Amino acid sequence: MDGIIYLLLVGLCAGWLAGQITKGGSFGLVNNLIVGVIGAVLGGVLFRLIGLHAYGLVGQLVIATVGSLALLYLLKKFGKK
Repeated sequence: MDGIIYLLLVGLCAGWLAGQITKGGSFGLVNNLIVGVIGAVLGGVLFRLIGLHAYGLVGQLVIATVGSLALLYLLKKFGKK
């Protein structure tokens, strides 16, 4: 249970951070937070596939932010126009 709460908190922070990085290209605060949680899972899967692992809060935040940025990119590229 603690792992899920930790994942949600890191994902929320990563979604906010990804929204700040993509100024003007984000989907709003609430949607960015949702994208952050999904991006945290996506980033974890992608980094494990290439053999990289995160250690500590900063490492997990970096991986979650990269996953969130990738998801934001895909949503902008293939989303409704």
